[in-house]
Amino acid sequence: MTTWTPGWDAFPADLLEFWTERHLCSLTTVRPDGRPHVVPVGVALDHEQRCAWVITSRASHKARRIAAAPDGSPVAACQVDGARWSTLEGRALVHSDGDAVRRAEQCYAGRYRTPRPNPERVAIRIEVDRFLVSRALVG
Repeated sequence: MTTWTPGWDAFPADLLEFWTERHLCSLTTVRPDGRPHVVPVGVALDHEQRCAWVITSRASHKARRIAAAPDGSPVAACQVDGARWSTLEGRALVHSDGDAVRRAEQCYAGRYRTPRPNPERVAIRIEVDRFLVSRALVG
């Protein structure tokens, strides 16, 4: 395992390809009692805004848990494909404004598919601190 701190202008090609391929991810948030809570999500990197996005409903536990931390909630998102895996770690904030939600939907559509309409949708923006990367992704 190795770690990589985002230098978004010098993103390693194999890591970028892996985070662009269609893979389901898991998102880990921390409950108030300190226990982790892991749920399946789609995560889309946004090189322009130098972050990662998750879309969800405002009533979801993950959105409510993250929104309860005004300075950002620590999160981790992981994806696995055989021996290849990568985890991104950072702080997340929930955004409900139309511009952020549209941006998150566009990024999601670029990696997965156009999301179904959801008037209760919010965007979770993750400010990525670092990536953990399997040896299979390190050239």
